[in-house]
Amino acid sequence: MMQASELKGRVPNEMFESIAQRGIKDLTPPQELAIKRGLLSGTSMVVASPTASGKTFIAELAMLRWVLGYGKKAVYVAPMRALVSEKFEEFKTAYPFIRIAMSIGDLDSLDKWLSEYDIIFVSTEKFDSLIRHGLDWLDNVGCVVFDEVHMLDDAGRGPTLEVLITKLRRLCEHAQLLALSATIGNANELAAWLHAELVESEYRPVKLDKGVVFNGKAYYLGSEEELAGSSVLPESRVVQDTLARKKQMLVFLSTRRNAEASAEKAARIIEQSLTANEKAQLSKLSDDILHALGRPTVQCERLAKIVAKGAAFHHSGLVNVQRKLVEDAFRRNLIKVICSTPTLALGVNLPAHTVLVRDTSRYSDGAGAEKLSVNEVTQLFGRAGRPKYDTEGRALLIARSKAEIMDLYERYMNSDLEPIRSKLGVLPVLRMHVLGFVATQMLKTREGMLSFLNETLYGFQFASTRELEELLADVLKQLESWGFITRHGSVYAPTRIGHRISELYIDPLSARWLLDALPRAKDEVAYLFAICNTAEMRPYVRITEEANELFFNYEPMLEGTGANFDGSYGYYDPVKPLSTALMLRDWIDEKQERDIVKNYGTTPGTLFAKQTNADWLLYAASELAKLSHLGMTKLLEIRVRAKYGIRKELLDLVRLEQVGRVRARLMYDNGIRCVSDLRLPGSAERVERLFGKETAKRIMDQVQV
Repeated sequence: MMQASELKGRVPNEMFESIAQRGIKDLTPPQELAIKRGLLSGTSMVVASPTASGKTFIAELAMLRWVLGYGKKAVYVAPMRALVSEKFEEFKTAYPFIRIAMSIGDLDSLDKWLSEYDIIFVSTEKFDSLIRHGLDWLDNVGCVVFDEVHMLDDAGRGPTLEVLITKLRRLCEHAQLLALSATIGNANELAAWLHAELVESEYRPVKLDKGVVFNGKAYYLGSEEELAGSSVLPESRVVQDTLARKKQMLVFLSTRRNAEASAEKAARIIEQSLTANEKAQLSKLSDDILHALGRPTVQCERLAKIVAKGAAFHHSGLVNVQRKLVEDAFRRNLIKVICSTPTLALGVNLPAHTVLVRDTSRYSDGAGAEKLSVNEVTQLFGRAGRPKYDTEGRALLIARSKAEIMDLYERYMNSDLEPIRSKLGVLPVLRMHVLGFVATQMLKTREGMLSFLNETLYGFQFASTRELEELLADVLKQLESWGFITRHGSVYAPTRIGHRISELYIDPLSARWLLDALPRAKDEVAYLFAICNTAEMRPYVRITEEANELFFNYEPMLEGTGANFDGSYGYYDPVKPLSTALMLRDWIDEKQERDIVKNYGTTPGTLFAKQTNADWLLYAASELAKLSHLGMTKLLEIRVRAKYGIRKELLDLVRLEQVGRVRARLMYDNGIRCVSDLRLPGSAERVERLFGKETAKRIMDQVQV
């Protein structure tokens, strides 16, 4: 095994000192192999090895070599914001003397300030957006790391990642590229596509036992064991057994609702075994989670109650503060069980001794019920076993019958990983990226675009030139008919509005629909329906009786538009986006969140996500309206109302810092109707009675009396 001390003289001194200070003494087999294959000579690589085998350190060696040794920039790209944030924090701690930045937010911004930084952590979409906005520091990039590169196989995120990688191979042709993943079934093919060395290893620092639970026992290959506890529910029995071992566990479930229900079950079991000290700490944590938002939501209350008993649920509906509190408490062994949707497995460093994948199927409107892939289950299993705490980890599935034990074993434990296949070759996906090519003038001719597409994984894997030509011709014809690009001979150029759509980073189909729909919008619901009937607002909430009744009022907005959603995104029912629009209408009418969640069969997290998407789409719609010389006032007004969840009369009050939905309504109902009313005699005392001295001072300091 290679010693870290052997890196002396081969990596910059500052990096060698940081490695020593962190107590890293031995290199793992994948790390040693990467170095032997030319990592420190600038060789591009595909690194395929299990979770916790040291892939991030391989990226660190390459990035720091370029930054400290050659004065170049390094970029770390990941598909999930949470993963980008986690790695950013890790590097900031390890290298406080290096200028490190993170950019994962506004997709309509160049973020010029990034040019001052050495290492940039960025999400896939954000980096693609930065390139569209014309960033000027790509020539100085020495290394680009693509983490979780198996996401190329994901229909949602994969195509943008694939196009981004292909762009960077052209724009930064001398940069070292590293593609990292724990689950690549065709790593050789991926390495060949990238003209990269393959570093492949089965090394895992912690032994992993894989088994199937049935009738109170865990069945492994060649052995079985009785699980501690007495519950007849398999997931509860595994919780009891894990607690008996004084270990922690992660439970993966298919939906948010299942995760929350499972966490409640686990909490009832854990509560009985907590010490007085743990209960006190959990009580404080519970209170922090409850008040993470200005006013606790139903979800805040539910999570807080569960956390007080030593468990938690974790999914994309949690706000960042709550997510971080839960993760940190789990790392400190305060929370014993987290029940999560599979998003937690996407690279976030949160291992546990035991992982239970309760649900191996999922349901979607388009595909119906489908089995998880071997790659997905392997990713979830990868969270089992903590290198610093465990000598072994345990990954379990649940069988519903004795016969299913071997079926699960054969399907998920004895099978090879599936190969990564490009998802780029479909019309809706290509549409957005082809407009980006023309808008940035990176590619101006059909021949140039075809050449680029042949360099993608899609072109490398299975597309003949004829198939690509037909797809590209359809996309160009569509974009031209919509008025987003023009053709002069063989050269394509963006129209003014086409260029702006590319910058706004929305699907051209959504843009075409908005341009057709906005002039027809006559009321608030119509404007909300316009932004909800887009690809970006999917998935929609369930159809309500009111949506069915009102649909005939808004159906004329769909007639004669240039945008046709049928076939582009699978199953499409326009009543669903109308129902989603009605949910947002209730939000801006100040309906109680509890009632909204109940009426639309959704969750507080989904409501929060739709508010965030609505803010972005209302902004995009107002930008398109500006270019089309349409009225923007109503859109801008609805955008503010949707951000705060307020009626029109509160618009003036929410201009104040510290004043949101709840405080603005309290002030208004107590006679303070606008900011200027705060200058009237007695206003300060009235605000203090409502909110207390400290908050009142912060509000009144903003008003010059």
